[in-house]
Amino acid sequence: MRRAVCPGSFDPVTNGHLDIIGRAAGLFDEVVVATGVNVSKSRLFDPEERLEMLREAVAPWSNVTVAGFSGLIVDFCRDIGAGAIVKGLRGATDYEYELPMAQMNRHLTGVETVFLPGAVGNAFVSSSLIKEVATLGGDVSALVPAPVAARLAEKLADRA
Repeated sequence: MRRAVCPGSFDPVTNGHLDIIGRAAGLFDEVVVATGVNVSKSRLFDPEERLEMLREAVAPWSNVTVAGFSGLIVDFCRDIGAGAIVKGLRGATDYEYELPMAQMNRHLTGVETVFLPGAVGNAFVSSSLIKEVATLGGDVSALVPAPVAARLAEKLADRA
């Protein structure tokens, strides 16, 4: 079985993430969407909220599951028998950031990284930008799944 991991913070999950996850689901027998559960990092959504949103968002793909992890992603890959990490690239800046990590991951455990170019319509979408725009009152509903947009609005209303 060809198993791959799509790692990320997914704070929150965006339509850009789902584009990459869906395409990975077509390339691999099983895809595990993995989000770090490191509580020391500052996130808008806590680990369990991110896992819940991800489970709902990936429900259309029967070969996609969701898991939390801590530590190195390559250790998680080894633990679950995944031979590949799938990462989406929006442009050259992402590539320059991701390439050294891919090389280190391969050096450490032999896990390969597969880069998928993001859809052109999602090239500007990032979780950070989604949060910033939403915090300032902008409409991000076309850029995230509907349940995520609702949770984002609720979370930001609680902070006000």
